[in-house]
Amino acid sequence: MVAESKIDPMHQFQISPIAGHLDGSALVFTNSALWMLIVLACIYGFMLMGMKRELVPGRWQMAVEGLVGFVDNMVVGSIGKEGRKYLPWVFTAFMFILFANFIGAMPFALTGVHAFTVTSQFTVTGLMSVLSFAIVLGVGFKKHGLHFFTLFWPKNTPVGLAAPISLIEFLSFCIRPFSLGLRPFIAMFAGHILLEVFGNFIVQGLNAGGGGYAISVLCFLFVAFINALELLVGAIQAYVFALLTSLYINDAEHLH
Repeated sequence: MVAESKIDPMHQFQISPIAGHLDGSALVFTNSALWMLIVLACIYGFMLMGMKRELVPGRWQMAVEGLVGFVDNMVVGSIGKEGRKYLPWVFTAFMFILFANFIGAMPFALTGVHAFTVTSQFTVTGLMSVLSFAIVLGVGFKKHGLHFFTLFWPKNTPVGLAAPISLIEFLSFCIRPFSLGLRPFIAMFAGHILLEVFGNFIVQGLNAGGGGYAISVLCFLFVAFINALELLVGAIQAYVFALLTSLYINDAEHLH
């Protein structure tokens, strides 16, 4: 009698050591670190291929220039011309999340390689959101000093009403770093769990035979849809992270 296969959708998020040990080694190289380096190498290669500055731009150059122009327009539209000094960080965050999401969604398992989606780890997206807010706070206090706290005080509002509103605005501001990093993490985490669960349903349906074939076909169509949706969501999450970062920096610049 064949033992039933156990569905473990959380196994794909497990951080495993490649060199060293997680239980006390001073230096540990994990699968998460490996795929983070792969993401960075892909971004570097993509940018390098598109920086040839040919008179008649090729596809790579057009792709790189298009992405740079897209993020530049976003930053300038959100902050103004002075926002270009923040373009390096916003563009870096956008490209890292975009490439990490796309690489994590690629079917490398067909070749026996199991990709690790680094943006499915809140430590990664959370750290990026903390860096974004370090820029926001640094800009706000450097440019406005303690006057930066007027960002939370509604203008032309009675004191009795302005006090609770300012408290709500302050708490909302404090939650922003958490919510900024939570969005891409949840999107990738949930999508990968769905793919794992319904991928197991496909295998179990094929093993069961009979009516299981119909279930496998339905699950396969659902997995294909989720895969396409995850690519779209991966791009949207990179855009949302970059856009919100720009808007938050705009608040620190202009105290709107």
